[in-house]
Amino acid sequence: MNEPVSVFRALHHGRPPGDPLVLPGPWDAASARAFEDAGFPALATPSAGVAASLGHEDGHTPAAEMFAAVARITRAVSVPVSADVEGGYGLAAEELVERLLEAGAVGCNLEDSAGGVLLEARRQADRLAGVRAAAGGRLFVNARVDTYIRGVPAGTDVVGETLVRARLYAAAGADCVYPIAAPAGDLPRLAAAVPVPLNANGTPDGPSDARRLGALGAARVTFGPLLQRRAADAVRGLAERLRGA
Repeated sequence: MNEPVSVFRALHHGRPPGDPLVLPGPWDAASARAFEDAGFPALATPSAGVAASLGHEDGHTPAAEMFAAVARITRAVSVPVSADVEGGYGLAAEELVERLLEAGAVGCNLEDSAGGVLLEARRQADRLAGVRAAAGGRLFVNARVDTYIRGVPAGTDVVGETLVRARLYAAAGADCVYPIAAPAGDLPRLAAAVPVPLNANGTPDGPSDARRLGALGAARVTFGPLLQRRAADAVRGLAERLRGA
C-alpha cells in the first residue's frame, strides 16, 4: 500500500462530498517543488502547460520531450505524479506504459479524440484496456472524454454520449473518467451514473470552487494549463514593473 501508485489510487476513494482530491498541474521541476512544498499530496501534469514551458503549441510536443519533462518533474518531488500524455503519441500500449514508468509517473491521462475529432468509443475502450493490461496495477489510468470540447452530431444528448463513453472506459479498466469542460450542472448526473471517480475542471481562485465541484460529485479536480498561464501572467506583470510600464 506504500507504493506511490497505490497511494495515488487510494487518494481518489472514500472522499466525503465537498472534499475532492485537488491536483495542481506542474509544468516544470520548480513549479512541482512549489506545489509539493504547499502540501499537496500528489500532482498531475497538464500537457498544454508543459508544451508552453517547452516552447510548443498545445498538441505539438514531441513525445521524447514530453516524457523528458515528466521525468524532470517526478525527480524533483517525493509525491506521486500523474502525466497527461494526450492521445499517447501513437505508441503501442506496451511502449507507452514503459515510457511512463521510466519517467516515474504513477498515472496518465489519455484523451479520446485526435485531430479535433472524437474517436470511435469502442476503439478507444479497446485502447484503454490494452494500456491497463500492459500496466497491470502499476498505473492509474484517467480516461478523458472529449464530447464537450469536440462536439457531437446535432441532436445528440451530450450528457448521454458522455455517459456511454465513460461507462465503456470504466468497463475497460479506467480508474477515473474526465469529461473535460463538462458544465458544473452536468456533474451530478455524470457522477451518479459512472462507477469510477470523476475528474472535473477547477479554477485556481481558491478552495471554495473545488469544494463546490466536490459537492456536485467530482472526486478529483484538475486545472489544465491554467496555473502555468497564471504564472506566465505574473511574469509579464513583473517584466512591466521592471520596465517601468
